[in-house]
Amino acid sequence: MPTLILVRHGRSTANTAGVLAGRTPGVALDERGVAQAAALVERLASLPLAAAVSSPLQRCRETLQPLLDARPGLPLHTEERISECDYGDWAGRKLAELTDEPLMSVVQQHPSAVAFPGGESMRAMQARAVEAVREWNARIEAEHGDGAVYVMCSHGDIIKSVVADALGMHLDLFQRIQAEPCSVTAIRYTRLRPFLLRLGDTGDFASLEPRQESAGAPTDTEAGTDAVVGGGAGAP
Repeated sequence: MPTLILVRHGRSTANTAGVLAGRTPGVALDERGVAQAAALVERLASLPLAAAVSSPLQRCRETLQPLLDARPGLPLHTEERISECDYGDWAGRKLAELTDEPLMSVVQQHPSAVAFPGGESMRAMQARAVEAVREWNARIEAEHGDGAVYVMCSHGDIIKSVVADALGMHLDLFQRIQAEPCSVTAIRYTRLRPFLLRLGDTGDFASLEPRQESAGAPTDTEAGTDAVVGGGAGAP
């Protein structure tokens, strides 16, 4: 079956503001996110991409746009099932506020038990995302052959849940996985099992440097949902 290139959207204005964006409209890439999206063109230059699939949210479409501009013949498809988790009443709130919510500890430790108030459960989020990936794998294979490669741009918690499924991990363990903004995760699906080929690859080791705890403004890794570490409400 095909090789799936999962790209998390570039850094967004919600990342730097420490806001749980969810499906809030109008969340765009910030200046750094725009640069990350532009660099994606060269990072994927050697791959003969058969198709591009995007979450409908603006930040994902903006992330793929430079790639589409560089490859005019690359077809783009929008897939609702890889949209961000529906965080319901939590969407648009500051991560700093949400850390005091009793549900947040459950999000971190027992996500399979979580249903966001006014939103969806994390189990439903994973189920729809994995179903979408499996169906797109079959479609790409039927149209382009079993050696095809395609790119899919989505969100942190979505990517983590798809990776967990590929590794045979329970959803309760998916918070151990990290996907930074504009990172590349590659999964090759075969008849017997998936193989994780890359995980959260950015080509940049800056995020591994020790945090500067004394800084007044939040760093990328502290910015909360859709930030460098984790992503979604699962950001530590």
